[in-house]
Amino acid sequence: MPTFSAPDGTQLAYRVTGQGDPLVCIPGGPSGSAYLGDLGGLAAHRQLIVLDLRGTGRSAIPEDTSSYRCDRLVDDVEALRDHLGLSRTDLLGHSAGANIATQYVARYPARTGRLVLVGPGTRAVGVEITGEVRREVALLRKDEPWFPAAFAALQAITEGTGSDWEAVAPFFWGRWDAAAREQHAAGRPSNQDAVAHFGAEGAFSPQATRAALASCESQVLLLTGEFDLNSPPASVAEFAEVFPAATLVVQPGAGHYPWLDDADRFVAATAEFLHA
Repeated sequence: MPTFSAPDGTQLAYRVTGQGDPLVCIPGGPSGSAYLGDLGGLAAHRQLIVLDLRGTGRSAIPEDTSSYRCDRLVDDVEALRDHLGLSRTDLLGHSAGANIATQYVARYPARTGRLVLVGPGTRAVGVEITGEVRREVALLRKDEPWFPAAFAALQAITEGTGSDWEAVAPFFWGRWDAAAREQHAAGRPSNQDAVAHFGAEGAFSPQATRAALASCESQVLLLTGEFDLNSPPASVAEFAEVFPAATLVVQPGAGHYPWLDDADRFVAATAEFLHA
């Protein structure tokens, strides 16, 4: 697995899969990149350069834990672009990784090609996702056998009386089957320092980011699942309005991992955008 040096000397790892023009992929979590796989077969259309965020996967743990902060992780992406020798790079960010990608294009617009945000976190641009919005999405699953217990846990979380996020896991998948359970267990973040510091004070400057994105010339795709509790379609639509040129795709029947819920549909939408 190839590595490169971050600006502070931390050794970061990435993997390369597929053929074609490079697409730098930033995982969420913060966690390692293994859960992204080949993004449902997107590697058949593009060469995926998939980063392990610092302190996750095969990337080294930094000496300074404050470097886990989202805005500082942007520097790691820029170091990867420079290491790869790319004058511009297309970017894909999933979940929390979309916050990194969004801040990257705000800071380095001339070095960004196309931008794909999948199930995107919205904190970088200050889009608030209310408990009411999450509950509306959850109610679409009311006929599922696991719904009563999961919805009760969600209500407690959104009302501030509970914190059992594990109980609401089924809402993040289009199908809560054995494969989803296995993927869920494998994809949980293991570095709690990275999680704790990711959104620390100063990590996000929504007004400044929005101002920078107002003149963004990159073409942007925001793709979320119909059932995505983390990134509800209504909230992602609000996110899309921040960009001058953005395409919104809501994948039917999908949750927070649309390339796993329906790989063909996900790849078709994403590859069409990247090839346009």
